[in-house]
Amino acid sequence: TLCSKGVRVCKTRLANLRDDYEAAKGFVERNSLGLNNTDSNGSRNNNNNNGGKERLLSNTETLRSQSDTLANARSIMAETESVALEITEELGRHRETISSAHGRVRQVTGMTNRARRIVQSMGRREVQQKLILYGVGGTILIVFLMLVYGMFK
Repeated sequence: TLCSKGVRVCKTRLANLRDDYEAAKGFVERNSLGLNNTDSNGSRNNNNNNGGKERLLSNTETLRSQSDTLANARSIMAETESVALEITEELGRHRETISSAHGRVRQVTGMTNRARRIVQSMGRREVQQKLILYGVGGTILIVFLMLVYGMFK
């Protein structure tokens, strides 16, 4: 994004320099055609030809203004396109990040389900082992009581 900002600044400078060049070029063209508003003494020319020159100059300025407007619109369009491309690339990177995170979430969910099954299995084994232990302890107690009863009989 820092490089794109630098590119935008350079494009803006280039557009400004082109505008300055076109203005200077127009001035030189008007002077070479004798369309400037003042004569060599600095006083106004009011001859019959001056009205046509003024209209020509006005039309030229209008065309130049419209050309400048179009050039500015083109540069804005190009800049908008570059920004849109940058946003598209960034959205692509975000999509990759999200899909990667989604894959990791699925892995963690799978591991969590497996851990839950293991803990449930361990709980069942614990209950089974306790029942067996109580059964073996009860059997030993019964055998012990029978032996004690058999010894005192």
